[in-house]
Amino acid sequence: MTTPGPRAAYWEYVDSLVLATALGTALWLIYTRRSRRGLIALSIFSLIYFGFYRKGCICSIGSVQNLAMALFDNGYAAPVSAIAFFALPVAVALFSGRAFCSGVCPHGALQDLILVKPLKVPTWLEQGLSVLPFIYLGAGVLFAATGTTFIICQYDPFVPIFRMSGRTFMVLSGVALLVLGMFVGRPYCRFLCPFGAILKLAGTVSARRVRVTPDLCTQCRLCEASCPFGAMRTPETGRPAPRDLPSERRQLTLALMVTPLLIFAGAWGGLKFSPTAAMLHPSVNLAHEFLANQGKPAPTGALSPADLELQRARQNPRETLVASAKVQHRFDMGTTLFGAWIGLVIGAKWISLRLRRTRTDYEPDRGDCVACARCFDYCPNELVRRGVISPVKEPATTTL
Repeated sequence: MTTPGPRAAYWEYVDSLVLATALGTALWLIYTRRSRRGLIALSIFSLIYFGFYRKGCICSIGSVQNLAMALFDNGYAAPVSAIAFFALPVAVALFSGRAFCSGVCPHGALQDLILVKPLKVPTWLEQGLSVLPFIYLGAGVLFAATGTTFIICQYDPFVPIFRMSGRTFMVLSGVALLVLGMFVGRPYCRFLCPFGAILKLAGTVSARRVRVTPDLCTQCRLCEASCPFGAMRTPETGRPAPRDLPSERRQLTLALMVTPLLIFAGAWGGLKFSPTAAMLHPSVNLAHEFLANQGKPAPTGALSPADLELQRARQNPRETLVASAKVQHRFDMGTTLFGAWIGLVIGAKWISLRLRRTRTDYEPDRGDCVACARCFDYCPNELVRRGVISPVKEPATTTL
């Protein structure tokens, strides 16, 4: 990578310190100040610093690949900033929810600030698209662990906007997402972001969660209408109607039985996909070109980079084929696990849709809530608690 240019090593620690400070500020604004305006100000700062000033690199979204490559490639060491940008938001999410998404992530900030008129995404479509970030995460880990490419960075739609340059396709993709983001709340965060998938899992088990009001919910439903991200959940008794119980039990049993089959089918399909996926790796591609061009005369004159690579392969054919075989073996294992991961994601989503939960109030979903604080300003009880408005006094009654 040539953009952004390399900087002195101490800047890694500066960026990590700025990230830690921003995360701490977000937690304070969410849980203590409960301020939407404060989060907007933090979003603007994050967009300027992590986005346009640091040109989107390094970012937490791409850091997943750095760690995957460091785990499987002994010749690569993840930068300090990559470790910090991965670990700090995940640690915060495990204890206090997705504070990173609230106003620290430049990708989320950019989409949140342009949201004009949010439209509700149909539930069936939102549930179906919600598996894509997990699949994208698996693909990013696969290609990074095999040393092929960092696809999450290569196909990031907003980095070209931060850098004011990039491939035409990615620039147009970013613009299209921003136009969509004017009417659909954070489409990239909800339906594509692989790091968001990790934070969603961490937020689901977080010890602390965002509540619309810490005191009392009168079920006025204003918070539900205020959430543009489909994260507000309605009250549920947790018990189906007696006539629906047999049907729901059958559906849950079916989902539990089919999930292992989905995992096995995914693993089998992943293994079959291995030769195709491995062709994206330079070593495997070079070996195939070498075998395909055996017996053909070597090109003369000005040689292209591909011709030079093929010439070097002819000089060391055994080394070329051995390197290709090693990479292919890693892909066999990696694509098998990737296919199994896809089956697990689909099966887990199916099971989650068949489960009933008990909720007495309207409350944000632990995993889906990005802690934007919009609902704080819509809840009458929360506004009274904060002293923004006065409580409505009951009319006096007289006894005759």
